[in-house]
Amino acid sequence: MDTLIDPTSKDYVLLQGAAERDPAGGLANACYLRLSIPLGSYWAEKTIGSRLHELKREKDVARVAILAKQYAEAALAPCVADGRATSITVSTERAAGRLNLLIKALAANGQTLTFQHPVGVI
Repeated sequence: MDTLIDPTSKDYVLLQGAAERDPAGGLANACYLRLSIPLGSYWAEKTIGSRLHELKREKDVARVAILAKQYAEAALAPCVADGRATSITVSTERAAGRLNLLIKALAANGQTLTFQHPVGVI
């Protein structure tokens, strides 16, 4: 089982000094990595990643929130296709200088995961 990565701090999650395990058997980490890695940049698998890095220089407007949602849905679709999750829904929340992706994933084992993924905008 994978050690859980916190999307906000980009570090492992520790619980009383010990590494916390991903409760959904790697689904949370798979989602995080698919959103964080630029599409096509991972040497072992060119289809892993998202286009979210393209939005770093975009303004904080509604059009960018729609694009971010579409990019995230496309990046996370393989998690449903390979059976890790039965469904993944993405919504957005705009804040000053930041766009948060709110992700709700239903793992294959029936567990529901919810987390935020920040996307920097101007």
